[in-house]
Amino acid sequence: MKTLFTFTIMLLWAMVAPAQQVNPALLSGQWPASWIYCASAPVKDYGVFHFRKTFEVAAKPASFIIHVSADNRYRLFINGKPICSGPARGDLYNWYFETVDIAPYLQPGKNVLAALVWNMGIDAPVAQVTNQTGLVVQGNGEAEKIVNTNTSWKVLHNKAYAPCSQDNGARLRTYMVIGPGDKVTGADFPWGWEQPGYNDASWSSAAGLGNAPVAGYGTDNRWTLTPRTIPLMEETLQRIPKVARANGIKANDGFLSGKSPLTIPANQTVSILLDQSFNTVAYPELLVSKGAGSSIKVTYAEALFANRQKVHRDKIEGMEIMGNYDIFLPDGGAQRLFRPLWLRTFRYLQLDITTGNEPLVINDLRGVYTGYPFEVKAAFSSSDPSLQDIWNVGWRTARLCAGETYYDCPYYEQLQYEGDTRIQALISLYVTGDDRLMRKAIHDFYCSRVPEGLTQGRYPSNRLQVIPPFSLYWVSMVYDYWMHRKDDAFVQQYLTAVTGVLDWYERHIDAKTQMLGPMKWWNFTDWNAAFPNGTPDGATDGNSSILSLHYAYTLQQAAELYDAYGQPAAAKRARERAAALNKSSYAACFNTARNAMANTPAQQTYSQHAGIIAVLAGAIPADKEKMVLRTLMTDNTLSQATAYYRFYLMRALKKAGMADMYYGQLKPWRDMLALGLTTFAEKEEPTRSDCHAWSASPNYDFLATICGIMPASPGFGTVRIAPALGELKTASGKMPHPAGEIIVAFKRKGEKGLTADITLPAGLSGEFVWNGKTVKLKEGKQQLSE
Repeated sequence: MKTLFTFTIMLLWAMVAPAQQVNPALLSGQWPASWIYCASAPVKDYGVFHFRKTFEVAAKPASFIIHVSADNRYRLFINGKPICSGPARGDLYNWYFETVDIAPYLQPGKNVLAALVWNMGIDAPVAQVTNQTGLVVQGNGEAEKIVNTNTSWKVLHNKAYAPCSQDNGARLRTYMVIGPGDKVTGADFPWGWEQPGYNDASWSSAAGLGNAPVAGYGTDNRWTLTPRTIPLMEETLQRIPKVARANGIKANDGFLSGKSPLTIPANQTVSILLDQSFNTVAYPELLVSKGAGSSIKVTYAEALFANRQKVHRDKIEGMEIMGNYDIFLPDGGAQRLFRPLWLRTFRYLQLDITTGNEPLVINDLRGVYTGYPFEVKAAFSSSDPSLQDIWNVGWRTARLCAGETYYDCPYYEQLQYEGDTRIQALISLYVTGDDRLMRKAIHDFYCSRVPEGLTQGRYPSNRLQVIPPFSLYWVSMVYDYWMHRKDDAFVQQYLTAVTGVLDWYERHIDAKTQMLGPMKWWNFTDWNAAFPNGTPDGATDGNSSILSLHYAYTLQQAAELYDAYGQPAAAKRARERAAALNKSSYAACFNTARNAMANTPAQQTYSQHAGIIAVLAGAIPADKEKMVLRTLMTDNTLSQATAYYRFYLMRALKKAGMADMYYGQLKPWRDMLALGLTTFAEKEEPTRSDCHAWSASPNYDFLATICGIMPASPGFGTVRIAPALGELKTASGKMPHPAGEIIVAFKRKGEKGLTADITLPAGLSGEFVWNGKTVKLKEGKQQLSE
């Protein structure tokens, strides 16, 4: 089993066919293949199904490309080996299909293509858009059409599955929408169903739903197919290292290696708590033998609880586990593998086992880490070794929050929100250079737009949620992409939607105050204690300085886009609108005595947020920016920004020429590490989610602020390097650039001097800024001493 498992993962990437290998004839009209389903089961309810197709090839082909999709999800096997999973999450207009080359797994003679397809019905994750249960497989050409889905395929409704853990939100008293757990009754499971030797004679013939139209075609589409734009997810073996606690049995770590089976005697009740030692996202795989009549409950948690409260994340004694769970009921067979249909998030995993009259043997318990296959191409180091811990934990946080979409958090929601995604995308660009998930996110949100012109606050989603400030962050994402990538065709297609967002805001300007009036929908800004449900004062009844200035900030970014793409009148209008908002908001809300921006003209409440966005929007006169920022960082009577909005505090510090203060602003992240977190949390304690990617912003700022590497012109055509070491004596970093690699190393000389070693890729030039002095940079290696 171990050898087969490792072999599968090692080969997975070798057979993925590039999207350009799609036969052009399959990108217009309808596929010859039909969508198929199980006619004996409701098509929109919960259900798990197995599909099989036996076919023959005369000889092992050099290539055998197929295209696959399903609703809700599928896992594809060829001759018993898992090949890929999908589809990448989208919507009915963008229903993605995977393109894979299965030739390495074929053999002369008979072969079996098998697919596990499931539909979570009303329990589906909120991130899962759906129409009805279905599967489609289309061969790329004449040779491959033998596997096209039609009524020659066999199907079985697997009634061994039932949903469980359906009350997660109620039990944890929070918003949790990742879907149910899996309860699997082993006695009803068709073991070996994916293997070539399995007898499927009793299975039904699949029913057809009609041909499969692709984007731009069809007259009555259930789904509109489009090629997947991101790679398949990584799947890597990840062992759980230790038993943290065992009740009712002596259990050491041996069975976790897969080499020392653990036997649970008959008629026993035991509990085994396992510690991964760090938070992870994985498919747990439990391999057992015997144990007929047993029950195994597997519970997953990011942290343990004492009276529903989290404390130090390493603490075990006196703590209990609460969270999402699965249930497996073994049938007594040998080497039975339980793997949940969908990924699980956990640091801690607990087995609660009750055996019947037969002992249960746990042969193995392992994890298969999964996520977007980012490759780290950046590095950072400094004279403060503790920053390396922040860097490592931040990157783990970012990785766990990236799958087929960006996630806000992997444990509770797995939803892609613009407010989170803007920060996540910048981290991806700086650490990996991979922009594919960012491009998909921008397009996802573009496709989410409601008739008013706003994007939805999260997408893909099967529930409507509109967060107007997040639509502004979507505009900022388009701006960010434009600044970091030379890709005019991609950016230009979104300008009309950018205008739609900004025009919605213009319609909400109060003519009398020249600030935003009463705002509809959910105007979330930050999870700080003073903002009810994250919404600042003035959002509902009008004249919020934060929302007005956020609009002004975004208008200025949009103006640059308009200028770049030949819309000077729109650029002028956007700048004039921003200037008017800035002037009115500053006049009404700035309190000179407090040297602070109030949340509304009533000047009854104050926040760091108002001052931060006022600086970013340019509402604060340039000669007062530093003073205002110093006040908001020292005046504890201002409601405080959480780790999320502190990302914008750092942008304001940089704008005001105060970037050297960044190093001293890392206390929230140091506090989380001190509490034993292995990923960064949604906000400061008490927190719901222990893994929230908007808190991974140091992985961007260590390179963009401490090392000071920023695009100086659109498309990263030139670079500006303005290091801000703060109290650090040395700092070095490297990051990917479209032309190659940017490498920097800085060492202080005395109080104000600096030695800088900088390497730029071929064709890239720019400037180096230190102590108010600017020096030109050229491609290649150069050393500067200031």
